[in-house]
Amino acid sequence: MRIDMWADVVCAWAYIGKRRLEKAVAAWTGEPAEVVWRPFRTDPMAPAEAAPMAQTLRDPLVDDALRRCAPGLSPEKNRVRVSRVAAAEGLGPPWGAAWRANSHDAHRLIALAYESGGAQLQGAVAEGVMKAHFIDALDISTPEVLGRVARDAGFPAGAGLLAGDTGEEHLRELLLRGKAMGVRTSPTMVVNGMALAGAQPPEAIVDFLLRSSEHSPRRLPEEVERFRHAESLLALGDPLGALTMLRPLLADHGDDKGIRLLAARAYFHSAQLGRARHMLEPLAEEAPDDSYVQLLLGRVLQRQSQDAQAAPYLRIAAVMTPDYA
Repeated sequence: MRIDMWADVVCAWAYIGKRRLEKAVAAWTGEPAEVVWRPFRTDPMAPAEAAPMAQTLRDPLVDDALRRCAPGLSPEKNRVRVSRVAAAEGLGPPWGAAWRANSHDAHRLIALAYESGGAQLQGAVAEGVMKAHFIDALDISTPEVLGRVARDAGFPAGAGLLAGDTGEEHLRELLLRGKAMGVRTSPTMVVNGMALAGAQPPEAIVDFLLRSSEHSPRRLPEEVERFRHAESLLALGDPLGALTMLRPLLADHGDDKGIRLLAARAYFHSAQLGRARHMLEPLAEEAPDDSYVQLLLGRVLQRQSQDAQAAPYLRIAAVMTPDYA
């Protein structure tokens, strides 16, 4: 059983959730469980250079980030509660982040650890990153701290990989997959398509593992899953994310009508009108009876201020589907 743990390493509830998940896995009597850490950003606007936490707690953006890892609690109540709960889980003292740190490279290191050495190595790196942030009060956005974490976890190659852009594209895709799947809170556990949000007690996690182990959704091919994630991202108002997910599909299955049409829609909604038109004109010729293709091409031409060229496509779309009139 694979447990995908979507979490941000700068979210205190993620560290608490890790301890509770460890207790749940130890008590679990079903099939062996593997925990895989997946990235989630509670504070994507964190500056590239970390700032002292005491100063930045007054920033409303930081309060918004705190709400994303503690829904339903005010930031003030969350900070008081989390220190008490952390102590009960054996975390600290000392306890408390000293820096508002950008977690991007920490997530990249954790993802690279999984690719290099699997879940056990990745778990050691994730533990090291969160300990550095919450117990040692270090700035986990710096190469020095992340390099030390990687070495201590048995991943000495990690520092060198972080020095370049290795893993950047993979990390971006993982973040987009989480968004497309509906992950909104750190931490969120996903098993067999079922999700459990928040740092739940161990007994609740065991119950979740039991229910999810009995749920066996049909495993979709990677291409289909990627396409569906792209659809979800477009519906969520992220056409650029949708295009990122579609890029491999366009390269490998560029003749598929559904992929081309979804890409055209994403180009249209991201104001890449030339690319949308380039994608739609052949589709309009191949499928003259597809009213939506005709409509979309007409809309693209309208936005390009080519009303005369747009008119025939819009008329055809309206005749076939009166609602498009």
